[in-house]
Amino acid sequence: MSDRLNVLKTYKLYVGGKFPRSESGRVYEVTDAKKNWLANAPLSSRKDARDAVVAARKAFGGWAGATAYNRGQILYRVAEMLEGRRDQYLREVAEAEGLSKSKAGDQVDAAIDRWVWYAGWTDKIAQVVGGGNPVAGPFFNLSSPEPTGVVAVLAPQESSFLGLVSVVAPVIATGNTAVVVASEKSPLPALSLGEVLATSDLPGGVVNILSGRTAEIAAPLAAHQDVNAIDLAGADEALAKELEIAAADNLKRALRPQPVDNWAATPGTDRMTAFLETKTVWHPTGSLGASGSAY
Repeated sequence: MSDRLNVLKTYKLYVGGKFPRSESGRVYEVTDAKKNWLANAPLSSRKDARDAVVAARKAFGGWAGATAYNRGQILYRVAEMLEGRRDQYLREVAEAEGLSKSKAGDQVDAAIDRWVWYAGWTDKIAQVVGGGNPVAGPFFNLSSPEPTGVVAVLAPQESSFLGLVSVVAPVIATGNTAVVVASEKSPLPALSLGEVLATSDLPGGVVNILSGRTAEIAAPLAAHQDVNAIDLAGADEALAKELEIAAADNLKRALRPQPVDNWAATPGTDRMTAFLETKTVWHPTGSLGASGSAY
């Protein structure tokens, strides 16, 4: 009979590529579907939210300026890392959502595939939503998508991993940086995702992960003047309305929560285009030769 003690995992926030404890020093208990204790998770404060926004803004220039192909490579690397830790996520998702190992495995596999799917879109979305526009006059008129900026993302409450990936990946695939508020009742898969991101090629600050009370963390993010958009996927109707009002103060883009029956379904491009701006450039065509013909 072994007298060895298990080494319990200490979950931390993921901010600016590092793993700080909450500034408040607070934690809260996370339990499984049967109310059995799993771990203590950091209970983030307003200060943690502000620090995460600072980190996301600092990382935005480099990430938005990277080539789409490079962003795709990095997202694919994240998928590789997730594949290598599949057993860990299977256990965490099964405990968080009360699923059998088989069903939890399906959720984890779908989440990994979702990363690969968005990795493939990074250098293709511009061709779908951008292009040349016909105009009356000797001009080229070209529209191209650009990232909105810093996006606050409230992760879905029920789908602790697949739902999380489905709202985070499209934000960063298009060149935005993210401040993610993990599922309040099931934050452990999200906090473990930070460990994967830190050991992939993703620059620090591109994704920042907070855990705690969703309403408490989301309020300062919605009102923050340096947050450009907010995804309200993890907010209920009442909270979403409050956050939309706060977000209107600096004209943030707000994506209202939509009912999702199956997070594994093909997502389409809506979550990518929701956080893109369109830049249109006019350029004179000039003329060819003495005949005056234009190209």
